[in-house]
Amino acid sequence: MAALVDAKLGAAMAIAIAIHNIPEGMAVALPIFKATGSRWKAVLLGTLSGLTEPLGGLVGYLVVVNTGMSDLAYAILFGVVAGMMVYISMEELFPLALKYDAENKVATKTFYLGMLVIGLSLVLFTI
Repeated sequence: MAALVDAKLGAAMAIAIAIHNIPEGMAVALPIFKATGSRWKAVLLGTLSGLTEPLGGLVGYLVVVNTGMSDLAYAILFGVVAGMMVYISMEELFPLALKYDAENKVATKTFYLGMLVIGLSLVLFTI
């Protein structure tokens, strides 16, 4: 939907989503590999999991294209989605990272590194 409002924002969002799909795919595939010992099954299920995002994006696009949504509707949608992403990150993912890094040697640093990577990708699109 970001591309409907601003092409540069849409492209930046697409790149940010593509970047985040790498660790997401690993987060899906590694436990499957560990549980089954099958690389093929881990790659297959990780790939199938990754295909849900573009399919969901297509469905979302088809729902909102040519609907004449107002700026307020877009603001509400983007705000809700941003809130959901931040909540999942801070309530679920970051505590899990700290669980595996009890002494917090890398979890906080890599949290900020992830923010930097996304920030830089957004900045690079404005150049």
